[in-house]
Amino acid sequence: MKKYFSIGVFALLILACSTNPFTGKSTLNFTSNDQIFPTAFAEYDQFLKENEVIKGTKDAEMINRVGQRIANAAERWFNANGHEGYLKDYRWEYNLVKDEAMNAWCMPGGKIVFYTGILPICQDETGIAVVMGHEVAHALANHGAQRMSASQLQQYGAMAGNLALGLGGSSAQTVELFNQAYGVGTHYGAMLPFSRSHENEADAIGLRLMAIAGYNPDEAAQLWKRMSATGGEAPPEIMSTHPSNQTRIQNLKALAPAAKQEAAKFGVTSFK
Repeated sequence: MKKYFSIGVFALLILACSTNPFTGKSTLNFTSNDQIFPTAFAEYDQFLKENEVIKGTKDAEMINRVGQRIANAAERWFNANGHEGYLKDYRWEYNLVKDEAMNAWCMPGGKIVFYTGILPICQDETGIAVVMGHEVAHALANHGAQRMSASQLQQYGAMAGNLALGLGGSSAQTVELFNQAYGVGTHYGAMLPFSRSHENEADAIGLRLMAIAGYNPDEAAQLWKRMSATGGEAPPEIMSTHPSNQTRIQNLKALAPAAKQEAAKFGVTSFK
C-alpha cells in the first residue's frame, strides 16, 4: 500500500508540472485556470462588496491607467514570444480600496487591489507601476495556483509519513514527533523559501513589464528604499514569506539593466 501511495504521488507530480513562459522552468501546478479563476473572481467581487472601493478620483483613475498599460505590455510580450492567447481567460480589474495597510495584491486571473496606504510609498505613477508590475507578474506566473499546489503536496507528504509509520508499528508518540518535525521542517525549509522565490520572480518579471510599458525600472529600488524607511520590526528573512528589504533593493538594482534591454526589443528606450 505504501508503495502504491508513493507511486501515485510521483505520478501526480509529473502530471502537475507546467512551464513558466517567463523563466522556461517547470513549475508545480495541480489546478487549471478553469478551476481556479471562477473562484478567485467570486472572492474578489465579495471583497469589493465588503470594503470601501474608491472610484472617480485621480488616484483611482491612475491605478486603472497604469494597470491597463502593464497588462498591455504583458500581452505584447506574450505575443512576441510565441504565447498568443495566453491571457484569454484573464479578466483584468484594478481597484483602489480605502485601507491604511501599505499593501497591494492580485488574485489569479488578474483581479488587483491597491490599498490607499501604499500610495504615499508609491508617490507617483511610476511608483504605482513598480507595485502593479509586481502584482501582475504574480498572476501571470500562476503563483497563487502554485502555492495551493505546494500546500497540497505538503499535506500528501504528511499523509505518506503517517502511513509509513503506521504500517511500521510506530507508537503514537513517534507519529506525533514526526508530525511536529515535519511541520516545522517543511514550513521553514520548503514553504517559506518557495514563497520568497515567488517574490523574487515577480520582481524580475514586474521590472520587465513596467519597462515595456514605458516606466523607469530604476525606480523600483527607490520605492523599496522608501518602504524600508517606514521602519517597523521585520522577521529575519529566513523566517519570512518575503525577501528582506535590503535583499530586494540589491536584486532590483541588478535586474534593472536587463529590464531596459527587454524594453528596447519593443522599441521602448525612454522611460517615465
